[in-house]
Amino acid sequence: MPSRVLARSAVVHYDGAAIGAFLTVNPASDPNQSNPAGAAILKKIGFLPLLAVFYSYCASGPFGYEEIYSLSGPGIAILFLAFVPLFWSVPVSLAAAELNGILPVQGGFYRWVRAAFGDFWGFQAGWWNWAGTFLLNSLYGVLIVDYLANYVPALAGFWKWPVASLFLCGLAYLNVRGIQAAGWVATAMQALILVPVVWMCGAALFHWRFNPMLPLAPPGKPFGAVFGAGLALAMWNYAGFEQLSTIAGEMEGGQKTFLRALAWNSVLVTLTYLVPGTLALAALGNWSAWKTGYMVEAARQVGGPVLGALMLAASIIGTASLSNSTILCTTRLPAAMAEDGYLPRWLAKIDPRYGTPARAIAISAVVYCALARASLVQLVDIYIWTRIATTLLTLLAAWQLRRKMPDAARSFRIPGGTLGLAYIVIFPALLCAVKVYYSGEFVFRWAPWLMLSGPVMYVLLRFGFGLRPAAKNIPGPSASASG
Repeated sequence: MPSRVLARSAVVHYDGAAIGAFLTVNPASDPNQSNPAGAAILKKIGFLPLLAVFYSYCASGPFGYEEIYSLSGPGIAILFLAFVPLFWSVPVSLAAAELNGILPVQGGFYRWVRAAFGDFWGFQAGWWNWAGTFLLNSLYGVLIVDYLANYVPALAGFWKWPVASLFLCGLAYLNVRGIQAAGWVATAMQALILVPVVWMCGAALFHWRFNPMLPLAPPGKPFGAVFGAGLALAMWNYAGFEQLSTIAGEMEGGQKTFLRALAWNSVLVTLTYLVPGTLALAALGNWSAWKTGYMVEAARQVGGPVLGALMLAASIIGTASLSNSTILCTTRLPAAMAEDGYLPRWLAKIDPRYGTPARAIAISAVVYCALARASLVQLVDIYIWTRIATTLLTLLAAWQLRRKMPDAARSFRIPGGTLGLAYIVIFPALLCAVKVYYSGEFVFRWAPWLMLSGPVMYVLLRFGFGLRPAAKNIPGPSASASG
């Protein structure tokens, strides 16, 4: 369908004191700015590879959440998987859609928070996310080797760290080569993953023998523990939708493509977590046996050894795809922060050949590899606090910019007026409070230190190293659309 391009509004000028800080955007980060001679240009991807990147970041197959059935009982688990998105990922998606509709910039949620609340909170959003994903992505490298060690025992010893590092460096290099390469690799990976998943769902339908909702909760367990464990896993499954905005400058079609990808991603992720597990439970009825990684065994029991082997391969590919999309989305943050003066400027350089922040990707990969020497499963629970913080800042930014910039043009607006804004802020905040309340002792001991690293680094970089965030005008929103 031919493109339809509407007139772009002029640059919008707002009082810096009222908003807190102006947002710095260079031509590489704003897809609607003209590019000066000699400047590197970000390459872009269309809807299908973009959707694959979004989906692989948020799900990448029905893996890693299976313990929710044995911890909370199949009934409560299925209810959580069906309804938590309405109060968690959907509000976040709506907020991201409106914020991108007014400020469609590279760096996404970090720059939205900066525009809404100023330099300090903008830095916290960027730093917490970047630092937290060091823990997450290093774990992906370790998990891949753990999977492979079941078949190559030597990988469980001395070779574990070198192989994990090689895996992470390979994906980092793929991302250096450009978003188009990483996007189409993500598309191929998801196609390979979905084949055995669809096969298992079809086989389970023909073997339906049990009510997957029974029992509602595990007999004899306190309801508070059952509720808290299930909610935490469901929130983890459906987290991260605002993180997808960091590559806004690399999407063909701008806001319209972003909105379509968010909508489709929400549906696909919900179906991924809800349907395969429910159907497998209906066929097997063994909810108490479900642990992390059990989807492979469920596939083997439902469809035989061939399907089990294919599902195992899909789980390995899924972990690789998660790591690929995480590198893609999170490494745009240090580049954007460096453009804005928060980090050394050399991190912001865009590779002239591949159109990627190659230096930011390389530095991130070094940290991933260094942390891959340690066992980080518990540390990922600490990372969740940074995810909660950045999500809440994004939601509050939607409220703040609606209040500070009520007349600014928006290509998408959260429906429902004040009630709509209340919906996207209040329900996720309540879920986050419950999640923090049910954090374990280890998390309560160490997570505050990770959170404290944000203010410490802000003071250190700004006053110790003399880095100064630049103050410039916020670019006006573009009404460009393609369809």
